[in-house]
Amino acid sequence: MRAQLFDTHPGANRRRALLFAALLLSALGVLAASWEGSAPAAPAKTPQEKLETTQTKLEGVRANQSSLAETIAAQNAEIDSMIGEVSALRQREAAVQGELAEKESELDAATKALESERKHLEVVRARLERALGILRGRLVAIYEAGSPSVVSTILESENLSQMTAQTEYLNQIQDADDSVVERVKALREEVTGAVRHLSANRDKVEGARDSIAAIEREVAAASAEAEARFAELKSAQAQRREAMDALESREEALGSNLASISNQIASEAGISGVPTAEVPAPLNPGESASVISESEASAPSAAPQAVKDAIAAANSIAQTPYIWGGGHGSFESEGYDCSGAVSFALHGGGFLESPLDSTGLETWGEAGAGKWITVYANAEHTWMVIAGIAFDTVGGPGPRWHDPWVDSPEGFIVRHPTGY
Repeated sequence: MRAQLFDTHPGANRRRALLFAALLLSALGVLAASWEGSAPAAPAKTPQEKLETTQTKLEGVRANQSSLAETIAAQNAEIDSMIGEVSALRQREAAVQGELAEKESELDAATKALESERKHLEVVRARLERALGILRGRLVAIYEAGSPSVVSTILESENLSQMTAQTEYLNQIQDADDSVVERVKALREEVTGAVRHLSANRDKVEGARDSIAAIEREVAAASAEAEARFAELKSAQAQRREAMDALESREEALGSNLASISNQIASEAGISGVPTAEVPAPLNPGESASVISESEASAPSAAPQAVKDAIAAANSIAQTPYIWGGGHGSFESEGYDCSGAVSFALHGGGFLESPLDSTGLETWGEAGAGKWITVYANAEHTWMVIAGIAFDTVGGPGPRWHDPWVDSPEGFIVRHPTGY
C-alpha cells in the first residue's frame, strides 16, 4: 500500500489557506500603517533635504516590515515542504509507471507462452490421434485374424529355416505393437503435461492482467494526488508573491526615488553615480576557486572555512541528476533542482537552516553581490557564484560547476550572505 505523504483532507487545505490569508492581511495592515505614518509634514525644498526625507521614509518602512518578513519566512517553509511532497509524489508516480511497464512486459511474455503452448497441444493431440488410429487398426486385425502363437508357428514349420523366419517375423510384429502402445502412452502423457502448462500460463496471464489493473489505479491515484498538491503549491506561491510585492513595492519606490535624488546631487557636484553591484568584485590572487571538472571544484586556501564548506557540499551533489523538487522538504535527495542545489551548498557552509525555493531566495541574505558568495534568484531559476565560479543546473544534466558562467546576472535578484 502506498504511504500517505501528507494530509489531503479538504479541511486541512482550507485551514492552511486561511492561515496564509490571515498572516498576509495582518502583515499588510502593519505595513500600510507604516506607510501612512511616514508621510512628511511639509515638502522638502533642496535636493539634500529631499534625500534626507526619503532616507527617513525608507528606514521607517524597513523598520516596520518585520511582521511581513516573518509571514514570508513562514510561507517559505510551508512552500518548501509542499515542493518536497509534490516531488516525492511525482517520483512515486514515475516508479509506479515503471512497475506498470514491467507488468505489461510480463503479460506479453505470458501471452506468447500461452499461445505457444496452445499450438504445441494441437500438434501433440494430432499425433496422439494418429497413434490411436494405428493402434485401433492393429487391434481390429488381431481380433479378426487371431494372434499366432510361437508354439503353433514351430509345429507348422516344415524346416528349421522356415521356423526361424516365421519366429523372427512374429517378434517384429510384437515389437511394432509394443511401440505403438508406448507411443500412445507417451503422447497421452505429453498431452496431459501440455494441458497443465497451458493452465499455468493462463493463470499467469490472468494474474498479470489483475496486477496491471491494480497498478493503473495506483498510477491514476498518484497522478491525481500530485496534481492536487501542485495546485495547492501554486496557490501558496501566489499568496507569497502578493506578500513579497507588498514588501518590495514601497521600498523599491523609495529606493528609486533615493537613487534619483542621489544622482541629481552627484550631477550637480560633477560626480558620476555608483551603480549597485550585480557581479562580485574581482578577487585577489589566491582567492579564486578552480574548476577541476563539472563535478568537482577546488576551494582557494585563502577562503573562509564556511566558503570551503559550501564548495565541499556542492561537490558532494555535483554528479546528481536534475529532479524537480529535489532537495526540498529534506536536503537529502537522489537529485536536485536549481534552488535545491543552491540551498544544499548554502546549508553546507552554515548559511541556511532549511531549503528555499527560487522565489524564497529572492529575499534571503542581503542585497547585492558578495565577495565570496553571490546568489542570483528569480521566480523561475536560481544559481550561485562561489569564489568566482558558478554552480548551476543550466548547461548540464543537474547541478554542476561552470567557469566561465553559463548564466547571466541579468533579470535576477542578487543576494549574498552577511559578511561574505
